[in-house]
Parts: sequence; C-alpha cells; structure tokens
Amino acid sequence: MQVSSLNEVKIYSLSCGKSLPEWLSDRKKRALQKKDVDVRRRIELIQDFEMPTVCTTIKVSKDGQYILATGTYKPRVRCYDTYQLSLKFERCLDSEVVTFETLSDDYSKIVFLHNDRYIEFHSQSGFYYKTRIPKFGRDFSYHYPSCDLYFVGASSEVYRLNLEQGRYLNPLQTDAAENNVCDINSAHGLFATGTVEGRVECWDPRIRSRVGLLDCALSSVTADSEINSLPTISALKFNGALTMAVGTSTGQVLLYDLRSDQPLLVKDHQYGLPIKSIHFQDSLDLILSADSRIIKMWNKNSGKIFTSLEPEHDINDVCLYPNSGMLLTANETPKMGIYYIPVLGPAPRWCSFLDNLTEELEENPESTVYDDYKFVTKKDLENLGLTHLIGSPFLRASMHGFFMDIRLYHKVKLMVNPFAYEEYRKDKIRQKIEETRAQRVQLKKLPKVNKELALKLIEEEEEKQKSTWKKKVKSLPNILTDDRFKVMFENPDFQVDEESEEFRLLNPLVSKLSDKRKKKLRLLEQQEQREKEEEEEPEGKPSDAESSESSDDDKGWVEEVRKQRRLLQQEERGKRQAQLREDQQTVLKPQFYEIKAGEEFRSFKDSATKQKLMNKTLEDRLKLEAKNGTLSVSDTTVGSKQLTFTLKRSEQQKKQQEAEKLHRQERKALRRSAGHLRSRHKRGRPFH
Repeated sequence: MQVSSLNEVKIYSLSCGKSLPEWLSDRKKRALQKKDVDVRRRIELIQDFEMPTVCTTIKVSKDGQYILATGTYKPRVRCYDTYQLSLKFERCLDSEVVTFETLSDDYSKIVFLHNDRYIEFHSQSGFYYKTRIPKFGRDFSYHYPSCDLYFVGASSEVYRLNLEQGRYLNPLQTDAAENNVCDINSAHGLFATGTVEGRVECWDPRIRSRVGLLDCALSSVTADSEINSLPTISALKFNGALTMAVGTSTGQVLLYDLRSDQPLLVKDHQYGLPIKSIHFQDSLDLILSADSRIIKMWNKNSGKIFTSLEPEHDINDVCLYPNSGMLLTANETPKMGIYYIPVLGPAPRWCSFLDNLTEELEENPESTVYDDYKFVTKKDLENLGLTHLIGSPFLRASMHGFFMDIRLYHKVKLMVNPFAYEEYRKDKIRQKIEETRAQRVQLKKLPKVNKELALKLIEEEEEKQKSTWKKKVKSLPNILTDDRFKVMFENPDFQVDEESEEFRLLNPLVSKLSDKRKKKLRLLEQQEQREKEEEEEPEGKPSDAESSESSDDDKGWVEEVRKQRRLLQQEERGKRQAQLREDQQTVLKPQFYEIKAGEEFRSFKDSATKQKLMNKTLEDRLKLEAKNGTLSVSDTTVGSKQLTFTLKRSEQQKKQQEAEKLHRQERKALRRSAGHLRSRHKRGRPFH
C-alpha cells in the first residue's frame, strides 16, 4: 500500500503493492506468500480486480453492491460483488465497449454502446437483445420518465430509442456537425449535448425543441491559456437543478449556472489534454475533474485546489463511490486503481476495516522490479559468463533482457569478482575515517584569492562577536558572506598587489601587523597539505603559542612611513637612470616615409606653425583667422554672435579658379567687341 500527501490530504492507494510476475505458477505464488512477508501483508481489497490488458470504463451500480468494468483484450465486461469481495461474473463481447449504463439498481439491466454502431442489452441471465444505430455512437443517456435512450455520435442527429415501445422515435436535429457527449438532468429532465464546435445545446424532451445554446469554446479562452485548436466539448455533467460542468478538449473545465450564458468559473488543468470525466462531491463542495494524466479536486466556489492524484498510467475513466471517500479508476494497465481518501468521506460499508488500517499505514513505494528476481541484459550475461543459460529455466525472457534468481546472481557475481568484498571493506573504512574527521575541529576554509584579506576579516568578525557577548551591539553584514563582494575572493583580477605604490603608502604597517596573520596562513596551508598527503592526522601536536605585540608606539609608524617613501624614491630614481642608459645606448636611424599619390609635400615649417596655432587659445585663433579673412563675426538681431568661416583652398583649386577667371574675362572682351561691330554696321560705317 502506498500513501501520498498533497496539501495535507492523505491518499491511500489500495491497488499498489508488491508485484509478482505473471509467468509464475500458482504453486510458486502460494509459496512466495508463505515465505515473503510483503506479499503476505499486501492488501487485495477485491480479488482479481483487473483486466487482461486494458480497462476502458468503470461504474458502480445504484445500490452500491456491484462494480462493473469493461476492457480488452478480448472485449469483456466483469462484475464484482462488493459483499463477497470477489468476481461475480464475466461476459465476453463481440466488440469493444465505448460506454455502458445500468438501468436497474443492480446488474440485471445493462445497456452497452459498442464501437461498431451496435447497442447491446443484457439481462441478469446474460445477452438479451442487439440493435444498430445509423451512425457511430460516442455517448448516450437514459431518460427515466419516458424510457427513452438518447444516442449522440458522428452525426448532427440525436437518435431516440424508446424501450417501452421497442422502436426508434424521430431524432432531434442539432446545428452541430457531430456530437461528443450528452447528459440528462435528473431534477427536471433537461437534455444537454456537447458538440465538436465547442457548444452545448439544451433540449426539452417534452416538446422536443431546443431551449438554450452555450458557446463554451469562446468562454474557455482566458488570458493565461494557450489554445492551438478549436476547443470541443469532451465531458458534461449536471449537479442539482441549476449547476452544470463542461469539460473541453484543451483541458479547461467551465462551471455554469443554467440561468446565465457566462461561466461562473473556468479551471485549467494546465496539461492541454481532453477532460475525460467530471464528478461532484457535495459534502465538501468539490469538483473532481480528470484527464488522461491527473485527477484534480478543487472547490467549485473559489476554484482553489484541494488535492490532486496522478497515477503511474494514463487514465481512461474515473468513478466516485457514492457517499464515501473511495475512488475507482480505469487505466491503461491491467490493474484497476482503488484509492481511499478519508477526507472525502468514510470507507464503504463493505470495507469499513479501512478506517482502522489507515491509522497505521506507512509509505511503501511500489517496487518496479521483483525483489526475488534480478533483471539482467544480454551484456550483463556476457560479463558474468552466463550466455549458455539463455533458453534454460534459469532465465525468463522479458522485454530487452531476462529475469534470473537473485541468489544465483549473487553467487555468480562473487565468483566472477572475488575482490568485491575487499572493495566494500575499503569503502567502509573510508566512510569511518570521514566520520572521525567530521568530529574534529573544522579548519577555516580560505578562498584562493586574497587569503590574507579573508583571514583579516575573519579575525575582525571574531573580535566583534566577542564584543557583542559583553555588550549588545547591532551586527553589521560580513563581506565574506555578502554576495556583492564574493567576486573579490574568486576573480584573480581583484588580487591585492602589495608591491604597488598605493598599498605601501596607505598601509605602512601592514607588513608589521600581518606577521601574525601570515603565520596563521602558513599553518593552515601546511595543515591542508598534510590532510591531502595523509589519511589521518598525527596526534599530539600542540598549537603554537603566539605572543601578543604592542602597537602603541607612534614613532614606529612615522619611521615606517618615511622608510617606505625613501624606498619608493630610490626605486623611481633607479627606473629613471635605467631608462636614461637605454636611451643613450640606442642609435637613431633615419626613417623614410612614402607620400600618398595626389598629395604634395610641404615643409616641416607648416606642421610647426600648425602645432603653434593649436597651442594657442580659442580667442587668439579666432583673431588670427579674422585677420586672414577666413572668419567674420557679426551680431544677430537676438543679441547672439554669428561666426562665418571661409575654407582655405589648395594650390590646385587656386590655379583652377584663376583659369576660370581669365576665361570669363576673355569671353567678356569678345562679347564687347562683337557688340561694337554690330552697332557700326547698323549706322552704315564700313569695317576697317
């Protein structure tokens, strides 16, 4: 038995326990039950409560005495008597069951909807009658006042079969292309069907006309939900006269009041899987909604999660045992799930002993391998040298390997690796040594960067702690434990350079005051090195006694500062002399530069004048440019200054400008002479 807890709600899995291989004979199973305590103590609430391969649907009769389940393979229905805690009967069917319904209080009247369009009626003795509907069916509901069965499926019509008259009635014509689910309100008989377009159509069976239409697809889309396709209706359930819950194919559950077309609450499963079943728990105002992965229980007024249940295998159907805390599930596995949640209600009358057992249960997770057998692959057999046993009774083929007896496995492994015990012994000795080391005084772990600074901070912290013991002082954060300064002890770029000028001037007494700290640092490094080389530390080594040094002499501090300054001056002087000797030894050689094409060489005087001009102030440069005529300063109407610069032209531009000026003068002279000749010709004067 397995116990899980979520939100302080305990869930007991009664179908979980130690598994036995199916290929074991009954004789070996009985022998295991005698020898193995876990097998003997496992709880088998209902005997043979499983299907050969998969269970598709599960329901409880109205009187609560019988549990009916359908599954494969071959298609069959099994009925379990809860009073006898065993199988009542089993009937094989011609095709798989989509869903079924019990029309009586017990198992005497059952209707099955098959996946090949057939509807099969069973009585207490067995098969009774079979008929067929025009289209493939997906769900059906029974209307007790009129004895009508309403079938919905891959059609826009809702087929009606009257069981009193034994014939089909006129179908209900819906606006949908196909219908997925349906349900009938037991209070006033309202019939509702969910369509593939994401709508719910409500019909009145008395007048056979539609009385309401809900667009659930549009209401299911919220700001947090991600929708990749059009939501269709996958589950539908009434509760009382005015409440209806609708499940969509995208994983949302919408809670409606029939007097309004807007949902009261939208609950998202966050898995994007179709909702398969919805149940109401009235005592705690809970709604149980399930998809193929999880069963969620949440409050129908606030939507707050109460608890959730996530089985190991996919869920096909969920059934809540009436007036109790028991939950039955049909999964994609032979074993059907039985869960007991004491918060939801008491145990059923036929298993009232569960209330006493749940007080003593412990969490025992289900074993994924058989404890008496070892699973080995073909590679493991090659390593052990047991490939010749393949095909013998000592190995049972399963999946990608074999099962073998655990005792045989241990014997062979000991023969193949005789030194396994020595390795185990060394591991145990190593563990004991580590435990004794943990009991000794732990040394301070110093960082790799700025070890002396870290040691100084640790000592200051210890002194602060001693002072706080005597006098209550508000403690300040330590740099070593502050995340903002952790890079200073990790990145080598932040290493303090004790040879730098700033360090030696600002900290003149560091070398004198840090002797004690350096001695501690050397001791710690030696201790760490000794631990790496030896497994055990030699005993009897006393700690070094350290003498306290007084630091109240101010003259020593002044002399140290002067000494550091003299040393710095001597080092600077030595650097300058070395640089001067290097300059004297170097021989200057002429350097040649190539002028780019299109540029003219100018003397170095131009660069010298330009350098002098750049050294002058802005005012002097403006005055010089105003004298040369390249700058004009004028006042504007608003009282500000306006500067106009004239760019200097190069020699080539000046030559081109002079040529253009000469050309314009020649053209003017020619035009002047031509005008003079025309005027003489008009007056009749001859040309000379």
